[in-house]
Amino acid sequence: MSKEKIALFTIFGGTGDLAKRKLYPSLYRLYKKGYLAEKFAVIGTARREWTDDYYREIVVNSIQDLVESPEHAQEFASHFYYQSHNVTDIEHYDILKLLSETLDTRYQLEGNRLFYLAMSPKFFGVISQNLKDCNLLTAEGFNRLIIEKPFGHDYESALELNNQIRASFEENQIYRIDHYLGKEMVQNISAVRFANNMFEAMWNNRYIDNIQITLSESIGVEERGGYYDTSGALRDMLQNHILQVISLLAMEPPTRLQDKEIRTEKIKALQAVRLFKPEEVSDYLVRGQYGPSSISGEELKGYREEFNVAPDSQTETFVAGKIMIDNFRWSGVPFYFRTGKRLTNKGTQIDIEFKNVPLNLFDNNDEPLPPNVLTIYIQPIEGFSLELNTKKVGLGLETETLQLEHKHSAETTANSSEAYEKLILDCLNGDSTNFTHWDEVASSWKFVDIIRKAWDNEIVEFPNYPSGSMGPVESDQVLTKDGFKWHWCPDKQ
Repeated sequence: MSKEKIALFTIFGGTGDLAKRKLYPSLYRLYKKGYLAEKFAVIGTARREWTDDYYREIVVNSIQDLVESPEHAQEFASHFYYQSHNVTDIEHYDILKLLSETLDTRYQLEGNRLFYLAMSPKFFGVISQNLKDCNLLTAEGFNRLIIEKPFGHDYESALELNNQIRASFEENQIYRIDHYLGKEMVQNISAVRFANNMFEAMWNNRYIDNIQITLSESIGVEERGGYYDTSGALRDMLQNHILQVISLLAMEPPTRLQDKEIRTEKIKALQAVRLFKPEEVSDYLVRGQYGPSSISGEELKGYREEFNVAPDSQTETFVAGKIMIDNFRWSGVPFYFRTGKRLTNKGTQIDIEFKNVPLNLFDNNDEPLPPNVLTIYIQPIEGFSLELNTKKVGLGLETETLQLEHKHSAETTANSSEAYEKLILDCLNGDSTNFTHWDEVASSWKFVDIIRKAWDNEIVEFPNYPSGSMGPVESDQVLTKDGFKWHWCPDKQ
């Protein structure tokens, strides 16, 4: 059975940074692996007046680090076509329809169409409507729509946007992309849980004390200041990436590892997340904004000094907090999280801390035994570690911590499939497992909106953490007041 996928890709925003950095390289990787062969074509659209030849040059330049040979790259790029397009102009959709039908015949695409909206979400609704009204959706093949975040800026705007898109596409045709769900080690969460009885049997509040999630970025906002100043860490990271990871950690075992069954359990987990009262937000969450700093002779700007950022901005670049899940499995177990920009190191990891033994029988100078901790390294390191207490070599019964660790080699990591590559292939296969369902989006926004409204009613003293640290000291206190501490402390190593 051939693994070749047959489809016409139409990329709205084909001249943009996302297309050049992620989409074209991912399509080329699929081409090299045989998932795309002769029966595929790509239409790139944007406002710029480009020719097919110039567009193909851009595509070839975007895959230079991956190409097998110049001839192979040119062969791949020959499947790409360009149309200058105004997404609000109906006549342009008529031209797009004609080109789509021509390519469908030329490449024998069987009416399979994948539309990728790699542009501002404010155009999602009008594009979806025009695709339907101008008959670009086919009856004989599949029609699938991939959309990037942010999906709205609060629950009401997300609902309005969803209603606009649902007027043209069914829910099972909509693929809301969250690239974190395409990461190798995020997808490994299910394998760790459901393929190892030693963990799944203890994956509950009887044996787990707390779970810690860190998504740390060492860079600032760079050239994204204009966008970021209207978003902030709460919307940019908590509403999607962090809550998606929590749903995978917290969900009940699905009956099968299939998209519908997994989605059902993720939705249940997110709907069980405790919603705060506005006056409780400050008890559960901490926000921060990075200030200037000098590290190894390098002067780092504060957030308010970044390009396109207001000099008195109240936008948070850091958020940490505690999430509670009110169901039978997780009652009483805090899920701690933190994410921010200009932190000590770039890295994403999950630390699962198990409850300690009820009685310490060992000579440990009256100190409690360190807890067992399972760590999942997501990026840039990929792998696992498990901390165990063992007896020190020698006389007596004093213990020490032993770390059982496996980290993927640099070669393995470099050769593993990139997140966008996996997600595009999933969409071609009609597999929505690693995409976000509307019910997940809705639950996430309802949780985040309460926090956002509480914060918008307060003025805080920013900046409150220096660039190169792990955030404001108050983020440590979120854990210490519960008797815990962060396991990953790169600023103290």
